[in-house]
Amino acid sequence: MDIRHSIKLIGLLSLVMAAAMSTSLIWAYIDHDGQAVNSFLYSTAITAVSGLIMFLIGRKRTSDLYIKEALVVTAFGWISAGIFGALPYMFEQTFSTFSSAFFEAISGFSTTGSTAIIVVEDQSRALLYWRSLTQWLGGMGIIVLFIAILPRLGVGAKHLFKSEVPGPITGSFRPKLKETSAILWKIYLGLTLAEIVVLKAFGMSLYNAICHSLTTMSTGGFSTMTASISGFNSPAIDYVICFFMFAAGVNFYLYYLFAKGNTFKVFKDPEFRTYAVVVGITTLILALSILSIHHDPTVAFRKALFQTIAISTTTGYGTDNFDAYPEYARLLMIVLMFIGGSAGSTAGGMKISRVMVLIKTVRAELFKAVHPNAVVAIKIGDNPINDETVRSIAGFFILFIIVFAVGSMFMAALGLDLTTAFSSVVSCLANIGPGLGQVGSLENFSGIPEIGKLFLSFCMILGRLELFTVMALILPSFWKR
Repeated sequence: MDIRHSIKLIGLLSLVMAAAMSTSLIWAYIDHDGQAVNSFLYSTAITAVSGLIMFLIGRKRTSDLYIKEALVVTAFGWISAGIFGALPYMFEQTFSTFSSAFFEAISGFSTTGSTAIIVVEDQSRALLYWRSLTQWLGGMGIIVLFIAILPRLGVGAKHLFKSEVPGPITGSFRPKLKETSAILWKIYLGLTLAEIVVLKAFGMSLYNAICHSLTTMSTGGFSTMTASISGFNSPAIDYVICFFMFAAGVNFYLYYLFAKGNTFKVFKDPEFRTYAVVVGITTLILALSILSIHHDPTVAFRKALFQTIAISTTTGYGTDNFDAYPEYARLLMIVLMFIGGSAGSTAGGMKISRVMVLIKTVRAELFKAVHPNAVVAIKIGDNPINDETVRSIAGFFILFIIVFAVGSMFMAALGLDLTTAFSSVVSCLANIGPGLGQVGSLENFSGIPEIGKLFLSFCMILGRLELFTVMALILPSFWKR
């Protein structure tokens, strides 16, 4: 394994991040905020210099990037993004400990949306913009952006792409990964710009429209207000954000098909139809369950629709206190947290396609219990699923449950109540944001012990990179020649 080559690429990735970080200076200069100017100048300089040093360490390495190097670049690239992304929070004195700043940065890049900031409005506009930008960069993937803008990476491009893009994507865009990555980012950028225009038209300021569009399309959920979207008190804005959250939870490959005129294939896609049905049924159940709280059916429907899409896409925005919902409604939302959105979307969770395969596998095994000699093919739509894919999905599910169980016990051992312990883990592991109890929709993660924040940061990275990319690095055999 060529470590220097991996260090070189992490250095290049840091230089890309430094360039993105420098755009926060625009808002600092507009606001004549001297502290914010200094904070982002220092942060950008440290990130750029560190990236340059790492690049120089491996500057002579030009060999292809193979699977081990790709996993190292992806995992440590995300960790380095969290370290450098935390610098503005430290220089602006948002947090007194680096673990809290790292937690906030990782929550941004992983599009989790969990926050340790108590009063969001107390922060500078430059910092809140950076907070939103980290989610937008992480939504489609900093590694995917890396592939799109850098020269040919050889076979490593494929390994990098597969190690970061969420879920088992079916279909392909173009023969070249560089073109695929560029197409993904063009679609992503186009939808983001469209949302900015619509939100501005419905009364948001340009700044808020930009920040909330960045965090909607990334299904991140960071807001410029402590009260989140409820702070705007606008049904129109609620519905606009619902639409774009739902759009962000769709497999981006379907947008490519739609642009090519293959509308029939889009609406025939089994995962898309399942996604739409789950959102529709859950919304109706939640609306009925909270009708006694809101009384007005239109308000109950709007609140239910927003919370359903926010949770199922793992965006994490809030317009209602779902800790006050009936127990069965809260349980239903926890189930949504596990499921997540579509494969190939910016949403987190296990992904609908995986859940569909697991359910069909269980059904096939039940059928074979009655008919032992039967040969049952597992299909999603017209596409048969091979045994290797089924094993991979089953392994992912088992590993997800193990990490969730162990993580919940660890958080409970830190003194948290059971509801807060398990919901904080699942919300970070599935990249959702708010949980229940002390980390509910009206609360934050500031009360979590510092060691707990570091552990939850690890969970967020695990969830964003879908477990295997990071867990593979723990195996002793990985580091053997």
